[in-house]
Amino acid sequence: MRIALINEDSQADKNELIFDTLTAVAGKYGHTVDNYGMYSENDEHTVNYIQVGILASILLETQMADFVVTGCGTGQGAMISCNAFANVVCGYASAPLDAYLFSQINAGNAISIPFAQQFGWGSEVNLSMLFEHLFAQPFGGGYPRKYADEESVSRVRMRTDIKERAQKDVLSALEALDREDLKKLLQYPMFTERFQQSAQDGPVRTFIEALLSQ
Repeated sequence: MRIALINEDSQADKNELIFDTLTAVAGKYGHTVDNYGMYSENDEHTVNYIQVGILASILLETQMADFVVTGCGTGQGAMISCNAFANVVCGYASAPLDAYLFSQINAGNAISIPFAQQFGWGSEVNLSMLFEHLFAQPFGGGYPRKYADEESVSRVRMRTDIKERAQKDVLSALEALDREDLKKLLQYPMFTERFQQSAQDGPVRTFIEALLSQ
């Protein structure tokens, strides 16, 4: 699984800690991690929590990522931003149990973590354990296990009966955004280089290529 890490501006100073912790855990299970910043609080390219969902949606839609790890001060804003898009199912985790239950019951494709609230002494230990419980087993195993099939049906219905009907498709959502703001969000080397290398062909790639070439 290819995992994308996105940090927004208020917690950018924790990017190195989060990336190193995530990479150490994910690597044990054969996953790779791409760091999309922000990389520090002095990073010239900024991403705020409102924009996190845009970037997450594009990475998932173009198959540049299979899963997104993100967050903000409380974790709530980034989660709301991600869930604004039809192709993102983002959960919230502040503790290992949250992460485990999300992976087994909800089996979404993004997780939002509070990187300021209650993030003090020993937080790097909690973060490592959180990632461990998130990635140590295949998603969708069910909890309790006997409800796995029922929970799987619920996940599919959430996507097809609610999100895909209630929200715009990704291309339509991107087309509705301010073009200059979107271009500014995407126009930085760590995104554009990986986009050219690995973004899946399709209407979203075509749209973004045209946008960035303007």
